[in-house]
Amino acid sequence: ESGRMTANGEAFNPRGLSAAHKHLPLPMFVQVTNLGNGRSVIVRVNDRGPFGPKERIIDLSMGAAERLGFRQQGLARVRVEAIEVREE
Repeated sequence: ESGRMTANGEAFNPRGLSAAHKHLPLPMFVQVTNLGNGRSVIVRVNDRGPFGPKERIIDLSMGAAERLGFRQQGLARVRVEAIEVREE
């Protein structure tokens, strides 16, 4: 739902590139790759979840699912890789 607050206090934007994950620190960036078509996107983990079936490891925003090519299906097999952000 657009505008609701995420677990780290940001307003949720369904068209943005964000995600929900149960255990990763908030906020954190991860690269998500669709194993079916090889498309990748970097998303900001800013909420807790996933909110659906237990076998899901991450919930992606509609915008991220669109970029990865599975918004219509709703589910896809993905690889999730942490992105280390270094502060100088």
